[in-house]
Amino acid sequence: MVVVLFEGVDLLDVTGPPEVFSLARRETEDAAGYEVVLAAGTTDPVATAAGVRVLPDATFEAMCTRRIDTLIVPGAVEVDDRRRVRALTDPAVVEWVRRLAERTRRVTSVCVGAHILAAAGLLDGKRATTHWSTARQLADDHPAVEVDADPIFVREGDVWTGAGISSCLDLSLALVADDLGEAVALRVARQLVMYLKRPSGQSQFSVPLEQVSTTRRVEELRHHIMRNLAEPLTVADLAARLHVSDRQLTRIFKTELGTTPHAYIESARVEAARHRLESTDATLDRLATTCGFGTVDTLVRAFRRRLDTTPTEYRRRFRTGLAG
Repeated sequence: MVVVLFEGVDLLDVTGPPEVFSLARRETEDAAGYEVVLAAGTTDPVATAAGVRVLPDATFEAMCTRRIDTLIVPGAVEVDDRRRVRALTDPAVVEWVRRLAERTRRVTSVCVGAHILAAAGLLDGKRATTHWSTARQLADDHPAVEVDADPIFVREGDVWTGAGISSCLDLSLALVADDLGEAVALRVARQLVMYLKRPSGQSQFSVPLEQVSTTRRVEELRHHIMRNLAEPLTVADLAARLHVSDRQLTRIFKTELGTTPHAYIESARVEAARHRLESTDATLDRLATTCGFGTVDTLVRAFRRRLDTTPTEYRRRFRTGLAG
């Protein structure tokens, strides 16, 4: 297993996956192939974006003479004076990744590392994800890639792409489950005190973090929605609160929050139901009522649509993940 290193790389992208694989080695003798090699252009220390210097184990050139089980490609970004984020792709690193991938069983990217895979031609014709802040850049720079900014990770055959930085742990757990089974991945998740396992289709971020409005009126409306999830919350009522038409409200939501009013409300209700499933013994009937779904069937359909799981399975997995 090889982790690609280069100047300015995000530190958690580099250290997160090896920690998961290290724990997997403790859990089973079948994980003998999980030894991690950090590879770079030279064996000189590499400065990460956090300022921490990491010492490579080998050079890219040396690794090109070996068979590689899993290639992990982290990412790096630059932020301009207007706080706009842009993924970096060093042509030399891209070329090495292309060469290493030819000798690799499985290729993965963490966060904006997807931009490197795309530049190497490894995502052409494939669905892929990346950190939400650079998804538009990935789509613009590489039109042959089907970019999906929402999931925490995407698998396309032997190519896996991960989303936001902390989702490297979810991606790594999915790799462990794929190799060694759900039971081993569950034990690793327990050691990490994580929920096993966030479905690949789950959104990168929760509703309150994701959709921060830039105008006071929409921000106030957003808080109104969060405080009144059990109420009908029709588009007409919300539009009236802003003194705009239904069509204007939809346009405002798409511009300010990147979604429709209906989709935002459903996401908020699913988020509220998730927290109650994690922390209470409330029945599904009760959750459907208090979170505004109305019926259990509607609650279940929303969970399947948003999280690719059911409320019952979500609760079972979460509590199992905390057990022991």
